[in-house]
Amino acid sequence: MMINQKPSKILRLPEVKDKVGLSRSSIYALMTKGDFPPSVRLGERSVGWFEDKIDQWLLEREKKNE
Repeated sequence: MMINQKPSKILRLPEVKDKVGLSRSSIYALMTKGDFPPSVRLGERSVGWFEDKIDQWLLEREKKNE
């Protein structure tokens, strides 16, 4: 049985930077270390991130800093 679930919005890099408050290089450095959600390829020269995964990452960061 499949549950109807609304697909997550895909954020492009400027939106991700605004949302998490990190620079492009910091985001990619964290991704390389496995400490940031991976990007998804949207086209030959474009990537994005699932908004729900970014939100989850932010919540986990907040919990670590409590």
